[in-house]
Amino acid sequence: QVRDKVVFTMAGDHGVVAEGVSAFPQEVTRQMVQNFLNGGAAVNVLARHVGARVVVVDCGVVGEISPGPGLRSKKIGHGTGNIARGPAMSTGDAVRSIELGIETLEEELPRGADLVAVGDMGIGNTTPSSAIIAVLSSGNADAREVTGQGTGVNGAALTRKQDVVAAALEVNQPDSDDPIDVLAKVGGFEIGAIAGVCLGAARHRRPVIIDGFISSAGALLAARIEPKVKGYLIASHLSTERGHRLILEELGKRPVLDLEMRLGEGTGALLAMSIVEASVKLLDQMATFSEAGVNESLTE
Repeated sequence: QVRDKVVFTMAGDHGVVAEGVSAFPQEVTRQMVQNFLNGGAAVNVLARHVGARVVVVDCGVVGEISPGPGLRSKKIGHGTGNIARGPAMSTGDAVRSIELGIETLEEELPRGADLVAVGDMGIGNTTPSSAIIAVLSSGNADAREVTGQGTGVNGAALTRKQDVVAAALEVNQPDSDDPIDVLAKVGGFEIGAIAGVCLGAARHRRPVIIDGFISSAGALLAARIEPKVKGYLIASHLSTERGHRLILEELGKRPVLDLEMRLGEGTGALLAMSIVEASVKLLDQMATFSEAGVNESLTE
């Protein structure tokens, strides 16, 4: 039975924003995190709708965030390095970001956490996510083909973003056989933390509803670290971001919803959460034909 539902919205900034890959300035990450804590964002509205708790985690936001209910301050650094010029983080920080996610999940277990969702907040984070899927795809996907609009960039700005992802792979040469190396070289603090939540949830046999492109990139990293994680993942929706379908294919997942969403935060995961909970209630509460005294089919 699902008695306690929680969505983890992992937040972090990215040095690659300096390359002009986002339609929004970097300070929007911090501003949106504050909005989450004030209860005014889409993730808050949908969490209230499905009866889930919102846990916001500062994994590496630039600047300081005013303390508030629901905030877990676990900052590794003030944003990652610029992946177009060098690695996102050290190997040690990559491991730490994953441990951060595991710790956050385990801190919530005393309250139940029967059903978990993961979301993200980080201006520029579709860029490292695109780099991750380009490296980890079994078909060696072209970096430009898996890099989409993100916050809404198009035209010359989209071409620039695609070039930046390609440059990040060329500069850093991440090892596709080593997910920690991929995270360290072209990832993000919040992406590593999402991978950690997936690993921790699987360890404790909790199902995880993954959100959109960024959450799925974190889930893919987790599945490459430990393939058994895939058995605990539920794909909430198919976003409009180019590489998302490819990530879900790599995970062997079919999305519950296809609503052309691109918001992130955990919003798609929360919309799917009500369907997942409904399915659990059917399994738990619905009578079988035998229990209900209904005749079985005459044919096998």
